[in-house]
Amino acid sequence: MSINRQCQLLSLSKGALYYTPVKMDEYNLGLMDLIDRQYLKTPFYGSTRMSAYLRHSGYEVNRKRVQRLMRLMGIQAIYPGRNLSKRRQEHKIYPYLLRDVVVDRPDFVWSTDITYVRVKGGFIYLMAVMDWYSRYVLSWNLSNSLEGRFCVDGLLEALSQSVPEIFNTDQGSQFTSDDFLTPLQERGTRISMDSKGRAIDNIFIERLWRSLKYEEVYLKDYQSVKEARESLKRYFTFYNNERPHQSLNYSTPAAAYSANGARRRLDWH
Repeated sequence: MSINRQCQLLSLSKGALYYTPVKMDEYNLGLMDLIDRQYLKTPFYGSTRMSAYLRHSGYEVNRKRVQRLMRLMGIQAIYPGRNLSKRRQEHKIYPYLLRDVVVDRPDFVWSTDITYVRVKGGFIYLMAVMDWYSRYVLSWNLSNSLEGRFCVDGLLEALSQSVPEIFNTDQGSQFTSDDFLTPLQERGTRISMDSKGRAIDNIFIERLWRSLKYEEVYLKDYQSVKEARESLKRYFTFYNNERPHQSLNYSTPAAAYSANGARRRLDWH
């Protein structure tokens, strides 16, 4: 049986079989690690402030290098910056639907985002789909590029479990493509998009990344993508099923997700 056919039967993208880290020299990887850690503390830092922080830390870097690395990592400050990331100009801009909205049940609001993960000799990208009410991670996926297929695959895995009323994303090209939006629209889900440059509009998944980095990624030294995948799988299992959340009255995401009504399934065929 061909590799293509095996991937089709397993609903697995062919690229996932051959993932290797994006190669990068150690100096730039060190800078990216520092940027990643500082961004979690000060997400309002644009390339100018981030450059100043790195220089104060003893690294002789110019703003252009920091801009390039931040763009490569897929991050930007939470205020509108100057061309740190450009959305696809042709895509439809959906309004942000969650301002002052009370999220009081599972499957009311889901969201997604992408973050950077260091592996030996390079890095990969991680995406996740989260239920806002319970903080339950419905799916996640890895890629060595920012092409949108791995986000679509992660979305379809989440949609195989349930369907949200609202789905929130940023305006990145991975989430504004027809391939990503059509499965949601077919199921009657309303699309919400962060205001440009406003990472805080997706605050719950930003908190997920903080927990993930400090409780898992920064404590490990992944030697390969395979090792990263296996370790991340263990972490997300722990996060969903064992880690209590103060905001959930010290319940776990899995308990909060399943204890508040049946999952919403739509007959959309």
